[in-house]
Amino acid sequence: MSDTAVLALEDGRIFRGRCVGMKAECYGEVVFNTGIAGYQEIFTDPSYSGQIVVLTNPQIGNYGANGEDNESARPFIEGLAVREFSEIASNWRSTGHAADFLSQQRIPIISEIDTRALVRHLRDQGSMRGVISSIETDTGRLVEKARSIPEMAGLDLASTVSTKQRYEWSRGVDACSPSELVGPAEETKYHVVAYDFGIKHNILRSLVQRGCKVTVVPSLTSAEDVLALKPDGVFLSNGPGDPEPLSEPIRNIRRLVGRTPIFGICLGHQVLGLTVGGKTFKLKFGHHGVNHPVRNERTGKVEITSQNHGFAVDPDSLDASHIELTHTNLNDHTLEGFRSRKDPLFCVQYHPEAAPGPHDSRYLFDEFVELMKKS
Repeated sequence: MSDTAVLALEDGRIFRGRCVGMKAECYGEVVFNTGIAGYQEIFTDPSYSGQIVVLTNPQIGNYGANGEDNESARPFIEGLAVREFSEIASNWRSTGHAADFLSQQRIPIISEIDTRALVRHLRDQGSMRGVISSIETDTGRLVEKARSIPEMAGLDLASTVSTKQRYEWSRGVDACSPSELVGPAEETKYHVVAYDFGIKHNILRSLVQRGCKVTVVPSLTSAEDVLALKPDGVFLSNGPGDPEPLSEPIRNIRRLVGRTPIFGICLGHQVLGLTVGGKTFKLKFGHHGVNHPVRNERTGKVEITSQNHGFAVDPDSLDASHIELTHTNLNDHTLEGFRSRKDPLFCVQYHPEAAPGPHDSRYLFDEFVELMKKS
């Protein structure tokens, strides 16, 4: 039998379970994701930096892990909480066990807890700070540790996960199986400079697939250095933490508005909201899942979307004479997208590159290419 493990929340709520993999301790904001599949993509999404993730699907790890499904170079979650972690990994694409994949990075896993009760608690009380430990037995001390963790509001985590060096990305989208109809990448026609606030690989693949040469730059790259690369467009990526502390990136992007087409996703959407004079706020428990309904206000169509964010842009803070609100979340009516009425600029809060899916919103990459074509 594995050793016992404890998940302690800042409000004193305790969940006891089993330690899977290595014995360790981690700290972070506890959030939940409702996706049925795609756990490896969740592990490796830099947007989860600083967070302990609770997965609501009752069994995790049953299809193993492989080198193709990573969304970044390594896992970024602080810890993982699940109902059951499968001891068997059975899938033709699997090259290893998901628990080993996390243990290699010293990321603790707690299993055999009531994740339904935990998620209901987080929905009622909101996301909160927590600790997973398999090396500390004193729950009182663990609760105190949870209360000492910095709150997510006010944290600049994007600069900690961003690349330190500029690099180019040239790989397009690969088919996961022979039945998936993925053609070759289009001929390269456009140069996109992508700000890395915690960028996911499938965003880069999606741009290359549509004929873009992509240069990825650190989050603090100046507007002048970006323009010196002579881009046809600038992309602002997803990422972790609070957008408001990103004062330097906001100043740089403000100098790019009107000079090049801009497309933002997730944190990039929030940064653009601040760039054009809006405000952001923290959500009670965030949006983390792959089945969030979003209405496209321009077409009236509803898209099923992949989401992972804890902050949102306040639509009432945006100047309606300058900004058009384009997408709305149908669960809580938060803002999911906007575009400028005068500059070549648009963004969405959700993830159109979603891997493993859904694929309803992939057209947004085509709209970015069309915007670069017109400009």
